[in-house]
Amino acid sequence: MTKHHLNVSERHWRRNLGLRIRNKPTIWCLPTVRIVPQTKLHRPTCLGATTHVVELKPHECLDKRALTIDLLPHHDDRRRLHLPFEPTRVRIHREFLVDLFGFGCICLTRGRRDSDLFQVLKIRLEKGKRDDTDLGGKTSYLKHTDKHHDRLLGGLLSPDMDEQYCLSRYKSSMFRKPSPFSVSPYLVEKLRKYEELHKKCGPNSKFFKQAIDQLNSGQSVDNAECKYIIWTQINGLGNRMLSLVSTFLYALLTNRVLLAELTPEMKDVFCEPFPGSSWQLPFDEFPIKLLLLKYREDSPESYTVMLKNKNITDSSNITHESLPSLVFFNAVAFNWRMENHLFCEKDQKILQKFNWMVVKSDGYYAAAFFLLPMYRNELRRLFPIKESVFHHLGRYLFQPANPVWNIIERFYQTHLINSDEKVGLQIRLFREEPIPFEDVYNHIMACSEKENLLPKLDHSNHDNSTPIVDKRTSILVLSLSSEFYERIKAMYYEKSTVSGEMVAVYQPTHEREQDSQAKFHNQKALAEMILLSYCDKIITTATSTFGYVAHGLSGSKPWVLRTLNRLMKEPGPACVRSMSVEPCLHSPPILECKANVSIDPTEVEPYLRQCDDAPPMGLKLYDLV
Repeated sequence: MTKHHLNVSERHWRRNLGLRIRNKPTIWCLPTVRIVPQTKLHRPTCLGATTHVVELKPHECLDKRALTIDLLPHHDDRRRLHLPFEPTRVRIHREFLVDLFGFGCICLTRGRRDSDLFQVLKIRLEKGKRDDTDLGGKTSYLKHTDKHHDRLLGGLLSPDMDEQYCLSRYKSSMFRKPSPFSVSPYLVEKLRKYEELHKKCGPNSKFFKQAIDQLNSGQSVDNAECKYIIWTQINGLGNRMLSLVSTFLYALLTNRVLLAELTPEMKDVFCEPFPGSSWQLPFDEFPIKLLLLKYREDSPESYTVMLKNKNITDSSNITHESLPSLVFFNAVAFNWRMENHLFCEKDQKILQKFNWMVVKSDGYYAAAFFLLPMYRNELRRLFPIKESVFHHLGRYLFQPANPVWNIIERFYQTHLINSDEKVGLQIRLFREEPIPFEDVYNHIMACSEKENLLPKLDHSNHDNSTPIVDKRTSILVLSLSSEFYERIKAMYYEKSTVSGEMVAVYQPTHEREQDSQAKFHNQKALAEMILLSYCDKIITTATSTFGYVAHGLSGSKPWVLRTLNRLMKEPGPACVRSMSVEPCLHSPPILECKANVSIDPTEVEPYLRQCDDAPPMGLKLYDLV
């Protein structure tokens, strides 16, 4: 520790804590330590006759292996109560610090009436080689400490961001396994160039003001300095994130600036992803209001409506000046199919001539761009590994805002940090075709039994007091309902496991109903997606966009509960292991581009196949083995 830090530490202790210091204490994270009366804590009080607690904010101390607290009796009470003059030392190892980290305080309880007569003399956070005698030599550090974790995600993230503005940006990778996919240097280069473009053309820039004037003119122009694509939100948070990644990919492919229509319920959900500029559409400057309501499939600004009304032709000779200033790109699934023409090459060439584009989508349409020969070479350079598209772009775009990150970090440090294995179970029940609880539960158990996902129960009457394995497993249940959590928790409460491993079951929330128009609901939904992505094994519900986002961010192939899908009623296994990390495009285009003959998209490229959770209509990117 530097001399400056020692001086600050001593002043802090003497002025704020009024404690006597026997020699200079070894303090690693002193500014995070303070003594407060228990009665002033706005939290559940500690048990016992304790009058003081040590309250820690341990975010900077995650690599320390133990906490040592020296307690010294107050001078006036030593002789009266015949207490020893030597300090009493309490040593708390890392395993027990887990509860301290989540709860935020530790009780200094002696179990005697004189417990309030002790003051904290010294607090020491230690690091170094762990003593094998500490709890059987078992270690439970974070897998990726601040020294070793990949803060910039292989170059995806720019270092030019204020860390305090977005705490999760450079911390979230500490809690997740390393990515299984390398990042293409070309993708890194492309993102840096895009960030420069966004800074140049984004809100409050002179070019943005010029583009607004051009929009008001009602006419596109050739050689525009900046072109824009505006994303409008629809449906739940998972749908929004999938469509936003797809729209950002479209912006990269067409050199447009992405602006997002973020309504109040999306405030404080995500951090701004682009350094030096905002991705939010400035409502006070943009002349068109309520884009979501204004633009529909029959809107005159719709590209397909323009073609139908012959306002424009599909000729390659069409000029910029003959086109309106704005076009509506409707990528919403309609009867499980997207509109024709959107993914035909000649139509894409015309769409690129519009200076402003508004996109509405409720799903992941990024895979459809691989159908177009004009984009294939660029996509190959950006994503040599095809199934890494959402994984890379999602981790780049979606950094939880500080209020969301606080939820994530508190929950993880309290419940998951000390687990040897984390199993995430996401259960989505679709209102359209309700399934009885017992049927769903039985399918989950059948999936677990077949794939060996949850720890097996010991149904014998023998006392399994000696564990076969020294292991702690945490099961994270994510569902709008609490019934599944209660049943699984009771299951492990009533019986031990065959291996003797310790099992803990958690559920962060159970909202009962999805309310995507409520900000706090969206914040909690994002927190749970991120927590699910931190799990070692991920079990999701077929066609659930929530599950797509979680396993996509994780980079792991999930087990999919097939029989929960309202569209899949044929007999089959309870779950299957997905062959790809990518989300599913539920509504692939018909591709009537040539001779008005419908073409099967899976016949276009070998790495485009039917989704394993939504056949026969889904489309997904796979990597060839």
